Amino acid sequence: MRIPPSRSRTLRGGTAAVAAAALVALGAVPALAAGAEPDLGVGTIAPIKGVQAGSAFSTPVTFLNKGTEEVPAVWVTYAVSPGLKAEETYKNCSYYTISSYDEMPESNVAACRVEQPLKPGVLYGTAKPVSLKALDSAFRDNLRVGIGVNEPDTGDGGSTDPVQGTGDPLTLVEKGPAGDADRKNHPESAASADVTAANTADFALTGAELKGEVGDKVTATVKFANKGPARVQGARDESVTTVDIRIPKGTSVVKAHGYCDAVTKTHYRCGTSQSWVDVDGGESYPFVLRIDKAVGRTTGEVSFSGQERPFDRNAANDTAKIVIDTGKGSGTSGSTGSTSTTGGTGGSSSTGGSGSTGSTSTTGGTGTTGGSAGTGGSTTGGATPQTTGGGNLAATGSDSTAPLAGMAAAAVAAGGGIIWAVRRRSAARAN
Repeated sequence: MRIPPSRSRTLRGGTAAVAAAALVALGAVPALAAGAEPDLGVGTIAPIKGVQAGSAFSTPVTFLNKGTEEVPAVWVTYAVSPGLKAEETYKNCSYYTISSYDEMPESNVAACRVEQPLKPGVLYGTAKPVSLKALDSAFRDNLRVGIGVNEPDTGDGGSTDPVQGTGDPLTLVEKGPAGDADRKNHPESAASADVTAANTADFALTGAELKGEVGDKVTATVKFANKGPARVQGARDESVTTVDIRIPKGTSVVKAHGYCDAVTKTHYRCGTSQSWVDVDGGESYPFVLRIDKAVGRTTGEVSFSGQERPFDRNAANDTAKIVIDTGKGSGTSGSTGSTSTTGGTGGSSSTGGSGSTGSTSTTGGTGTTGGSAGTGGSTTGGATPQTTGGGNLAATGSDSTAPLAGMAAAAVAAGGGIIWAVRRRSAARAN
């Protein structure tokens, strides 16, 4: 499910999430006030796999001045996605968190002023490998390292107040003259690597159980939640998961949630506002439904679809139901009920005392109080329509579902699957 550019919501997303968002902050080197921009490079960082959640790990990092002039001092900056943090701090580094914005998640940043010259054509490395810690929520994370001559900018997203480190300073050491292979291995002023931790995450669905009568509008809210322990980062610009919602028989959709597209009149497919989901995070999908026919207890199915979830080892909560008690029909329509002398309980008149059918009633409909069972229509006193997120959701249609069916046909015809248009800001921030 595709996530389009955000209209106004400040979000981020992607497996290499920190990479794009922190480009300015980490690797983009502004031009100097005078003279040419130094040609600095960061060595390619190999992917880091098999990290244990809650444990520390380290990785070597190298730098190269590919220019012809000595650079007197540099800023070395590294940033990690939310499942990671610095294991040790350096006193010449400040530490802060860049807030989530655009399509990128927040990132934990260390900006380090290194007061030592970098000679041209000489390969440098950190005196010790950069030490990081995988948090309990670590799973699909990212490390990005940059070098520049100016202090990094946190960008428009803002950041927390920087905290100065307390350990020994971060220093660089010469590793020898750079060869042609070294120059090729340091192509840009920033480099990134995926960090994969051994972890699991439990994606869970919950449905709704409601009651009403014919003509009522009720709100069924389906919820998707990540119960952890891992935070899950999906592919960039894609929903982290997809939820299929099938509408109960006897009902029709008045208003669907803005993250959901119609596949058919009774089948909707819902995405997420971000390409990641934090622990205890998720989405809520309120659907306003109209009860069109009294068919007793009617059920709609809710399930996951889309991306495989090998990290989710609990299948018990991968499905849910929307259950609506619409009352029992009697073979005549009589959907609104009347002021029949049968009364609400059927205790008088010739209804047989139980009010179960109202067979000799002149109305054939329901009593005004609903009785102890259906009286030819839906139960009365139906559930008051829920309002969670419904007040400012983007309408996906009126009482007629024909436009939605047209949307579904166009989407399916697009080939290979639906290209999702998640209407994030137009929809309610119900969750």
